[in-house]
Amino acid sequence: MKINFIDLQAQYQRYKEEIDKEIHEVLDSSGYIMGPKVSELEANLANFVGVKHAIACSSGTDALILALMAIGIQPGDEIITTPFTFIATAETIAFLGAKPVFVDIDEQSYNIDPALIEAKITDKTKAIMPVSLFGQISDMDAVNAVAKKHNLKVIEDAAQSFGAVYKDVKSCNLSDLACTSFFPAKPLGCYGDGGAVFTNDDTLAETLRIILNHGQTKRYVHSHVGINGRLDAIQAGVLNVKLKYYDEEITKREAIAHRYSADLKNVIVPHVPDNSRSVWAQYCIRVKDRDAMLKKCSDKGVPTGVYYPIPLHLQEVFHALGYKEGDFPITEEVSKDIMALPMSAFLSEEEQNYIIEVVNG
Repeated sequence: MKINFIDLQAQYQRYKEEIDKEIHEVLDSSGYIMGPKVSELEANLANFVGVKHAIACSSGTDALILALMAIGIQPGDEIITTPFTFIATAETIAFLGAKPVFVDIDEQSYNIDPALIEAKITDKTKAIMPVSLFGQISDMDAVNAVAKKHNLKVIEDAAQSFGAVYKDVKSCNLSDLACTSFFPAKPLGCYGDGGAVFTNDDTLAETLRIILNHGQTKRYVHSHVGINGRLDAIQAGVLNVKLKYYDEEITKREAIAHRYSADLKNVIVPHVPDNSRSVWAQYCIRVKDRDAMLKKCSDKGVPTGVYYPIPLHLQEVFHALGYKEGDFPITEEVSKDIMALPMSAFLSEEEQNYIIEVVNG
C-alpha cells in the first residue's frame, strides 16, 4: 500500500476542473502579478477569518517580515517567541537586525507558555510572536494580556493554523497582526509560495500594502523601504478554488485526527482544549523510542516526519544569542520524541486503519 504523507495529487484531481479554469484565465489575461484574482482572494480570506484586512503576499516568511517592518522593528529590538518552531519565525526577526528572545513551550499544546513571557520582557522588547503550531492556536488571551500590560504588539505566526478556532474566533483575528503561509503542504496551500498578513488596523494595512510593493505609494513614488512581496495571480486563483472547500477539508482532517487519537496505543497523542479547534496541519505523536518507531513505519511503507529535531536556540545560526542545552527543557524533551503521521483530508479509511495497525504493532 502506497501512502502519501500529504496527498496533494488527490486534492488536485478533486478540484481539477475549477483549478485549471482559474489558471487558464490568468494565462489568457497575461496579468500575472497582483490584479483582480489577488483582490478577490484578499476579500475571500478576510471574510473567511472575519477580519477587516487580508493582505496577500509572496510567502509566509515574507508575511512575517512585512508584519515586523510595518510595526517599525529596528536593529537591536527584541521579539519574544518560541524555540520550538520552523526557522522562519526567528529568522525573520534576525533578518531585520532584531533579537529573537526565546521562551519555553507548554508541554500539552507545544505552543509558547504565556506564564513565562513576562520574565523575558526588557526595555528593548517591542513585540511577542506566538506560533500556533501544528494547527492549534496559542493561548492568545493570555499572550494578549501580557502584551497589553507592557504595551507590546502581538504578531501571531499562523503559518500552520489558518482556519483554526480559539474561543469562537478564528486564527488570524486574535492579535494586532497575524501571518499565514500557503506553501503547498499547508492545510490551505497553493502551487508555489504564497502567504498573507491579517489585521483590523487600517493604518497597518495601508503600510503593509506599501511595503510589499517596494515601498511604493504610486508608480515610482516611494515612501518606505520595502520588499518585492507581491503574490502572483495564478496562486491566488488556485487558493480561491481551494478556499471554497476548506471548511469541508478541515472537518475531514479533524475526523482523521480523532480516529488516530482514539485508536493509537502506547504513544502520547495531541491534546486540543475544548475551547479550540485545530486544523491539524500535522498530527504529531510522542514515542519513547522515536528512531525505532520511524524505522518500523518506514519498513512498513508509512511515511513520517519529525518536527523539529533541533530547537532554534541550539541552531548554529543562533549560537551568538548565548543559549545552551538545558535552557528550555520542555522544548528539548519534546524535540527528541515527537514525530508526525500522515495527515490529509484525502486519507482513506483503509489507509488510516493500516497506519494505526503499524504504529500499534
